[in-house]
Amino acid sequence: MKSVIFILVIISLAGSAYGFGLNFWKLRSVIRKNEQQRLRMQQQSSHLPNSSPQMTVASEIIQPLDHFDPQIKTTFGQRYLVNEKFWKQPNGPVFIYIGGEGTLGEFADLAGAYVRYAEEYGALIFAVEHRFYGESMNDDGLKLKNLKFLSSQQALADLANFHLQMTKVYNLTAENKWISFGGSYAGSLSAWFRIKYPHLVHGAVASSAPVRALVNFDAYCDVVAKSLATEIVGGSKKCLEMAIGAFNMVDRLIQKRNLSQLESDFVSCHPLGTDLDVLQMVSNLADLFMATVQYDGPVAPNIKSVCEIMTKNSPTAYQNLVALNKDILQRWGKNCSDNSWQNYIKMLSNVSFNRTNPGLVGVRAWIYQTCSQFGYYQTCDNKACPFSHYMTLAPNFKICESVFNLNAKEVSDRIDFTNEYYGSDDPHGSRILFVNGLVDPWHALSVLENVSQSELAIVIPGTSHCADMKDDNPSDPPALTEARKHISSLIGKWLSQTRSKEMSGNTQTVQQNKRRRLSRDSDRLIG
Repeated sequence: MKSVIFILVIISLAGSAYGFGLNFWKLRSVIRKNEQQRLRMQQQSSHLPNSSPQMTVASEIIQPLDHFDPQIKTTFGQRYLVNEKFWKQPNGPVFIYIGGEGTLGEFADLAGAYVRYAEEYGALIFAVEHRFYGESMNDDGLKLKNLKFLSSQQALADLANFHLQMTKVYNLTAENKWISFGGSYAGSLSAWFRIKYPHLVHGAVASSAPVRALVNFDAYCDVVAKSLATEIVGGSKKCLEMAIGAFNMVDRLIQKRNLSQLESDFVSCHPLGTDLDVLQMVSNLADLFMATVQYDGPVAPNIKSVCEIMTKNSPTAYQNLVALNKDILQRWGKNCSDNSWQNYIKMLSNVSFNRTNPGLVGVRAWIYQTCSQFGYYQTCDNKACPFSHYMTLAPNFKICESVFNLNAKEVSDRIDFTNEYYGSDDPHGSRILFVNGLVDPWHALSVLENVSQSELAIVIPGTSHCADMKDDNPSDPPALTEARKHISSLIGKWLSQTRSKEMSGNTQTVQQNKRRRLSRDSDRLIG
């Protein structure tokens, strides 16, 4: 009997940020920094599971800047890590963790649920950084003329070329079967890798994957509102009511043009000199809730800690919002909040690249991808939104046009093409698992029901963005623990399947379920 080597690809857990409030990016950066610090301390005390420095190697693969035009000879270096600790050669599987819209963490090949799966199945681990993020781009990569090479299609082609090169390096054969994992945008890449390159990837796990591109993602704030009222994660009906009341007061002060009070109360670094500065301020305030809900976890700031502040016995809900803003600024060690629209546009327009400190470089790259492919703009254009109704769609288009020379029609057309190209939230594939938490606002753009016998969905109550990709924690709800067990079991099932076995029962089921998909009504998506 011919032996088979299984290769599993892990695509990066990277929390997605798509609004224009800077606080979202800052909170995400703080969370990532704290997590890296925690893992570093665990490694130093030898408590980090699976950490064996001699088994981890950092390297680089040379990729074409454009996979689809042979006349373009430019290349770039794509960074990746390798961990051989668990690999049962020659037949053991291989997990590749591929970065999303951010720098690849130094422990990307050492921590996370997928590492536990690697140990269970004897897997070799690769961790690969996404093009144009972290160190994986040329020094002039952020210039507009080069950003055209930043796309999900080029990223998938990078995966295909990585498959080719690693096949040569590790002497793999045509029998190799790949399974991809990913979280957030990278979760979408995971599903799309299976759909677009089914001859390379054997199966895919897509965690918190917003596979449906959407211009106006107002349902995001609807899910945030519902999560703030969910008791299982520390929310309450009163918490939501207080948030709504506080932002209603903010909007009234804006209408009265009492901007000096807002500048003082919310510790603005600069005067609110324009309507766009006001927009930046209310977006930053909304970020305190939006990012907290998306990344909710056992450590503050989380839904519980935010709601404790918002439900204090202050004279008004507005005063509680003032207190929350000051609390978050204190946690960050900041004296004021940058509400300058001009500063935000200046940051997005900065094309310089510091290779030793990529920092917020990913903000420009990701906002370009939202303009050119995905949208995902979080607005308060519907009445149910608990935040400021000055958060409208138009300023997002303004960013796309002023920074990236893409007008509103071009943005909308490109987003329509993305859905046409990949299948939106009605993808047709096999051996794909979509995993979502109901607290996570991004579940509203993912797949929440089984599409076929081999295109499945897990929905986990009380969990946030990409929670299933994290290591087990004693504070995890039972449903999350069971979900990880189910994921592991399904991986084992996939690894035992042959291509012919899959095809024998899948075609008929896909046809039967072709039109049986989720309602696009946002109320149903979050209900």
